[in-house]
Amino acid sequence: MTDTTDDIAEGISFQAFEDDCRLLGSLLHDVLLRELGPRFIHLLERITILAQSAVNMRSAGVEDTAVVVEKQLGAELAAMSLEDSLCLARAFSHHLNLMTIADTYHRVRKARNFADLSKSCDDTFAKLIQSGVSPEELYDTVCKQEVEIVLTAHPTQINRRTLQYKHLRIAHLLEFNERADLSLEDKEILIEDLVREITAIWQTDELRRHKPTPVDEARAGLHIVEQSLWKAIPHYLRRVSNALKKNTGKPLPLTCTPIKFGSWMGGDRDGNPNVTAKVTRDVSILSQWMAIDLYIRELDTLSFELSINRCSEKLANLANDILLKESASEDQKTNTWNQTGPQNNLKLQHSLALPAQLPSGADLPSCTECNDGESQIRMSKLPGNPKHKLALNITEKREDSPLPSPSHRPMGRTPSGGQLRKMFTESQIGRSSFRKLLEPSISERPGSTPYRVVLGDVKEKLMNTQRRLELLLEDLPCDRDTSEYYDTSDKLLEPLLLCYQSLQSCGSSVLADGRLADLIRRVATFGMVLMKLDVRQESGRHTETLDAITSYLDLGVYSEWDEQKKLDFLTRELKGKRPLVPPYIQVTADVQEVLGTFRVAAELGSDALGAYVISMASNASDVLAVELLQKDARLTVSGDLGRPCPGGTLRVVPLFETVNDLREAGPAIRKLLSIDWYRDHIIKNHNGHQEVMVGYSDSGKDAGRFTAAWELYKAQEDVVAACNAFGIKVTLFHGRGGSIGRGGGPTYLAIQSQPPGSVMGTLRSTEQGEMVQAKFGLPQTSVRQLEIYTTAVLLATLRPPQPPRDDKWRGVMEEISRVSCAQYRSTVYENPEFIKYFQEATPQAELGYLNIGSRPAKRRTTPGISNLRAIPWVFAWTQTRLVLPAWLGVGRGLQDACDKGHTHELRAMYEEWPFFQSTVDLIEMVVAKADAPMAKHYDDVLVHDAGRRALGAELRQELARTENCVLAVEVLRRLRQDDDNRKLRDALLITINGIAAGMRNTG
Repeated sequence: MTDTTDDIAEGISFQAFEDDCRLLGSLLHDVLLRELGPRFIHLLERITILAQSAVNMRSAGVEDTAVVVEKQLGAELAAMSLEDSLCLARAFSHHLNLMTIADTYHRVRKARNFADLSKSCDDTFAKLIQSGVSPEELYDTVCKQEVEIVLTAHPTQINRRTLQYKHLRIAHLLEFNERADLSLEDKEILIEDLVREITAIWQTDELRRHKPTPVDEARAGLHIVEQSLWKAIPHYLRRVSNALKKNTGKPLPLTCTPIKFGSWMGGDRDGNPNVTAKVTRDVSILSQWMAIDLYIRELDTLSFELSINRCSEKLANLANDILLKESASEDQKTNTWNQTGPQNNLKLQHSLALPAQLPSGADLPSCTECNDGESQIRMSKLPGNPKHKLALNITEKREDSPLPSPSHRPMGRTPSGGQLRKMFTESQIGRSSFRKLLEPSISERPGSTPYRVVLGDVKEKLMNTQRRLELLLEDLPCDRDTSEYYDTSDKLLEPLLLCYQSLQSCGSSVLADGRLADLIRRVATFGMVLMKLDVRQESGRHTETLDAITSYLDLGVYSEWDEQKKLDFLTRELKGKRPLVPPYIQVTADVQEVLGTFRVAAELGSDALGAYVISMASNASDVLAVELLQKDARLTVSGDLGRPCPGGTLRVVPLFETVNDLREAGPAIRKLLSIDWYRDHIIKNHNGHQEVMVGYSDSGKDAGRFTAAWELYKAQEDVVAACNAFGIKVTLFHGRGGSIGRGGGPTYLAIQSQPPGSVMGTLRSTEQGEMVQAKFGLPQTSVRQLEIYTTAVLLATLRPPQPPRDDKWRGVMEEISRVSCAQYRSTVYENPEFIKYFQEATPQAELGYLNIGSRPAKRRTTPGISNLRAIPWVFAWTQTRLVLPAWLGVGRGLQDACDKGHTHELRAMYEEWPFFQSTVDLIEMVVAKADAPMAKHYDDVLVHDAGRRALGAELRQELARTENCVLAVEVLRRLRQDDDNRKLRDALLITINGIAAGMRNTG
């Protein structure tokens, strides 16, 4: 479910929202009338009236009449032709998506119409000051805050990316429609634009016909950065800085950023054989390339703004040094050309000359970047050979740039002298004449502009960096003098900060705090990679690799050793200085892939990669195994390169997922930190910081939502206590999904309900699938979400939530959890009929045809719930509106507590304990969204065994809310009778799209 509670909802009329819904609904009606004719419109309206009547009658308690109407509706759907069913499914699906767009934009409208936003930085900082927090403590805490939002490719985004972009354009048009200065002609043009967008949506295939590759998923994540987060970050940081200055007297330091971004797209190989070492390497290089490309665009625009001559002596000296160096370089080039061909054709074309064209956006103030109302989606042209696996385009030479672009040297074999002369002649014919007409005459050119000289040099080094990455992508030699390109963000920041300090010292602070400050803040936030890529692999794959190594070395079978023997072996090898793995070891392909991944990690280092996450971790040896394989790879790569590996070692992060593993998380961390080598390693290489990840999805599938929530709470308490005992700081990494059954829910509420001491200025959290688009699809919503993360973490740090006031409350929680878990597991894992019921009553088997992710739906091919991934498990139940994973067992547990006389305690727990309150509220919300009659209809049509129908009836007893939609069920029934009918399957998948849009969450 989208984080609607994160937005201010109070005090604003819904009239504008309703107007948008009516407008989009009316335009869709017109498009359908033109595309399909009046007969279909009549059919659509009749089905809509029947469905709405059934819903209204159930809501009014007129059950008997509702049943009659539903039977009539079902009969008409059953008699409908396949072609009409497909069109009807598409129409309802697009209608729900358009209403979702209106809702998303309404949240933007609400945020814009309130002067004092709840949960905003200004509001939260002021309240903290009023509550007794000193300005100094507030300032220091904000400046030291470290939050990382990790975007993942978990397959829960139902819409194709091309449709997502069309939806964004409609949102932009809705925003433009609110302008007060629109003339009647402008309104007509806007309506025509909306009609064109809706027509294009209707004529676009909603379904992915092929599974995306991991590179496709990574590219989608990078485009979220480009289209939204890139614009949002400067506005967000300005809000933080202004709020700090207002409440403490000091602005946010220019290179300080409380939030950064990470990614799993292209690095998460847990159960996904499509993510290989090469994919991880390519995606990391691609991310670096796009970062450079975005910086180059910003420099082009910034150079127009900084057209002034007044500067500090230090900047003037740097500009003169750059000009002298370039002049010497040009003299050398001219001498070379005098020997080989055309003479005097190369002229010094530095940034002193004005460009032929204005860069896109240079004519707009920087404040419009987050709210420009553009409907066009601009995308980077990405690097690579057309034949390359990434299927990307070679970068074009920028002719519209205000800064000089060094000529592109062809990759591969060096051209001969004759080829060079031909290339040079062809590149100059015609072009030079047009440039003479477009560029100002010499007499009209301005004098020396030191800022442009320095920024021109920065751009040239960025272009060199970009070409180096292109060569790396193609595995071609790319040795360059490190002074000619940027390999760290600190080197890039150095000249930018010098320009900033120069402007400040010369009385031009208003210019310094404009686009230049925004660019510096972007560099501080995104670095050289936009999002550092995490690597994730299952612990069993590391054990398998060490088995192969120890067996090859005649040391025994690693997996057969007990935990202490494993720890002794691993610690001994980690203290050694030689590689463990022989260079020519013969291993299986799976083992070789693991070793290859560690080699890529060593080649890229911590400058490009983030953490190495171990899924299904359970023991201290799981962490040391990765540390050993990482150390071994770095020794080998360093030897091959003849120099140290770039960056540092990756943070190794155990991920505790199942209930049993969560219970052992604290003891495992204690054991790990008790090992001298590991503790010294954490202090020396990771600033005394241990990161631990907790998983919400698998724990919920393992024991039910309530038990999972309680075990997660206790595990975090224990991990924090373990780290505190050894004087080690801890960062908890939350693997939250979008749906409540997978740990989802409002961000603010989730952070505020964590155990005391678990959020001490640091936090990592995943944002997955459809939630990435919902929260960060628009710059305006991104700014709001970033503020919410910042203020929630700040409050949890300075004013942590209350622990259970009474020890008896823990006993009540344990009892509720025990009863809840018992019912959940007896139903899901112990009832032999459940798996068959699940397969019949839900579209879980058909979900695979949606092609929404690159990874398989199951970890292993063997049948059973335990091998099914949590996403399709939740997704399938959401489609039937039973939403079983989020509530099963909870009612039984709470009722048992009441029966035992704990009603008073439950009331007090709800009023005083944020964790218990948020857990109950989220489950209550899910139950309200569930629809028992609809789930029953799935059973009636699809489940034929009487015993399994009885099981469905038992499951529906806890649900009361009614909502009606029978189209998907009817199509699914037909599909089961004609499995090879592709059009019928398309109709089913489109209804799944529509239901996901209406429910606002998938998996």
